[in-house]
Amino acid sequence: QVQLVESGGGLVQPGGSLRLSCAASIDSLYVMGWYREAPGKQRELVATLTLTGIRKYSDAAKGRFTVSRDNAKNTVYLQMNNLTPDDTAVYYCNTDVYGLVYWGQGTQVTVSS
Repeated sequence: QVQLVESGGGLVQPGGSLRLSCAASIDSLYVMGWYREAPGKQRELVATLTLTGIRKYSDAAKGRFTVSRDNAKNTVYLQMNNLTPDDTAVYYCNTDVYGLVYWGQGTQVTVSS
């Protein structure tokens, strides 16, 4: 069983920045990542990062978001810059362990003036 605990969401104005954090209960998770779910939409990939440093971004995230991890702290981060109202969603941390998918509880990000 893997527990993922997100933090760092909140209300931010358009053009602003936020950094999300996700702490895992175990170490050496091969892939950790972020997904988001906006009202009325399906959950979608934002970014993932493997233990070996391979990053994957959605088209919406490229150029604005950066995923990183601190393996010593079993934590993955999502730095989000130049946020727009379209980024408003619940952001979920995710990992996959031998085919078992785990999700965090989600953290709300609201971009509004």
